[in-house]
Amino acid sequence: MARVKGGVATKKRRNRVLKLAKGYRGAKSKQFRTAKQAVMKSLNYSYIGRKQRKREFRKLWIVRINAAARINGLSYSKFMNGLKNADININRKMLADLAINDPSAFSSLVETSKSNQK
Repeated sequence: MARVKGGVATKKRRNRVLKLAKGYRGAKSKQFRTAKQAVMKSLNYSYIGRKQRKREFRKLWIVRINAAARINGLSYSKFMNGLKNADININRKMLADLAINDPSAFSSLVETSKSNQK
């Protein structure tokens, strides 16, 4: 059986890594070994960032809901508790959108929440 050399596969793998490292500064975009480390790190950061983005948006929605609820005379926690007691299941993204784009509808939700306080 003939010997198989891996030059083509190695070159393809290296070029794939160097293509991902395009735009990095200095040796990180030119040399395979440093580019590989930089790409691994940046892929790890992007994975972490996708998780953090979800947290940041939830925080933003809560801040917006709290601000709108306080304008209507209720704190965020009491507002959410009243909605839960009233069996109203609207996620925070939709509540924040209502608070900004349709204040009258949000006010009606606040009134429902107030009437269902325990």
